[in-house]
Amino acid sequence: MSPTADEIVRTAAHWIGRGVRLDTRTLAAEVGISRSTLFRRVGNREDLMGDALWYMADRTMSTAVRDWEAAHGAAVRDPEGELRCLAVMRQYREAIATNDGFRRLLDDEPTVAIRVLTDPHGRVQPRVMATHVELLRRDVEDGGFVPAVSLDSLCYAIVRLGEAFLYSDVLASRARTDQRIDPREHEDPPRRGLLCVADEERCAATFGDAEPLV
Repeated sequence: MSPTADEIVRTAAHWIGRGVRLDTRTLAAEVGISRSTLFRRVGNREDLMGDALWYMADRTMSTAVRDWEAAHGAAVRDPEGELRCLAVMRQYREAIATNDGFRRLLDDEPTVAIRVLTDPHGRVQPRVMATHVELLRRDVEDGGFVPAVSLDSLCYAIVRLGEAFLYSDVLASRARTDQRIDPREHEDPPRRGLLCVADEERCAATFGDAEPLV
């Protein structure tokens, strides 16, 4: 039976999780279709990579939510006072950061991976953003908080900080390479990314302690 687009994406996600390079010709042969059929069903290689990375991210976030519910039920804060959304985001981020297949992708194909992961109109970042908005919306509604900014703006900042945390080593490596070519041209963007990493813990602490939520 010919595989569906979802089945192809799941197979690609399993490849990435095992640290296997996403070769479309080999993948097509494994699922029993031609390469042209694969492209018709899931798009080009970067489209497929984006859908596979989102599949992995979505499962990781769902696991973090289930773990919170198993430990704390519908509570908005744990016994130490940490907000549900922050605990879930932390577990999500740590799981991604320690996934060997994901790190292998960043090491082997940093330019392609960063482009796919951070494209604001791509297959990953908009979905990650929407998931974070929903996660915060639950805490706002269940906890009776009044955000000082829109959830979209708040989640945009949180997701970009998370990207800085996850990809800072890749960005730093690219900065060193770029500086050997023309340090003046590429100096500012990497510096901003690394400053985001330095500020992340302070930002999270402020967010977690806020009453009302800010």
